[in-house]
Amino acid sequence: MTEKNTRVAAVKPRGFVDRQGDLAATEQRVVEAVGRVYEAWGFSRLETPAIEYTEALGKFLPDLDRPNEGVFSFLDDERWVSLRYDLTAPLARFVAENFDTLPKPYRRWAAGPVWRNEKPGPGRFREFWQCDADTVGSASPAADAEMIAMACAALEAAGVARGGYLLKVSTRQLLDGILEKIRAAPQRMIAMRAIDKLDRLGIDGVKALLGSGRKDESGDFTPGANLGTAEIDLIVRFVSAGANSRAGSLRALSQLKLDETATWQEGMRALQLVDDALTSLGVTDAQARFDPSV
Repeated sequence: MTEKNTRVAAVKPRGFVDRQGDLAATEQRVVEAVGRVYEAWGFSRLETPAIEYTEALGKFLPDLDRPNEGVFSFLDDERWVSLRYDLTAPLARFVAENFDTLPKPYRRWAAGPVWRNEKPGPGRFREFWQCDADTVGSASPAADAEMIAMACAALEAAGVARGGYLLKVSTRQLLDGILEKIRAAPQRMIAMRAIDKLDRLGIDGVKALLGSGRKDESGDFTPGANLGTAEIDLIVRFVSAGANSRAGSLRALSQLKLDETATWQEGMRALQLVDDALTSLGVTDAQARFDPSV
């Protein structure tokens, strides 16, 4: 008889990386540099556990056996818990748990690893770091502008030179106003997914998905939203209204003449207020622009 080989192969799981030397030091430097910016803007740090109850992460149990794919989970005292997949869901849980004692608005930043139980690929890992900042309890567009300006400052503090980045900004209210006008509520999610593929498929691909559907190179067919020609044209003009300046985008959007919908009006007012605030904060068009395709 031979003894069973009990040696374990020295191989790490797919989608994970080891960090040492310069890579580990660079990661720490970036997190510290970004954190100093967040602190300077008045955001306080919050650290939450790596594990949350699965239902608090927005993942629901489809059966009695295991949670949805996407999270790493296990049973703890007959209750499912999961590794956090972002830093926003733990923030929501923390705010709900401590709402009465927190200042309003509550401004926090956080940094730490998150985990995704997904198929890894080039540049797509199952474990990675996030550096988040959020304002909770304010609906003011000025708060949105502050986040944009702070993100610019954080990128530059991390070593990205001005001119090496561009933040693209939009508001869901404008898209909601478009969909209200063309009465596309039943096809809302299909239309949104079509618009989201603009960078990859181009205008013609988006048009096909807004219409009857699209067949890809492999022959697979994706059903479309079945919108009419005039409706598709309006959406295409909307997503193409971005310009090289925030003022230019606002002019192009106003030319769509959708002021009859209250949602559209609110979205335009919000973008104008964001533009005013960004200008007062010194954020240029080279740093942040309006892009309706977002």
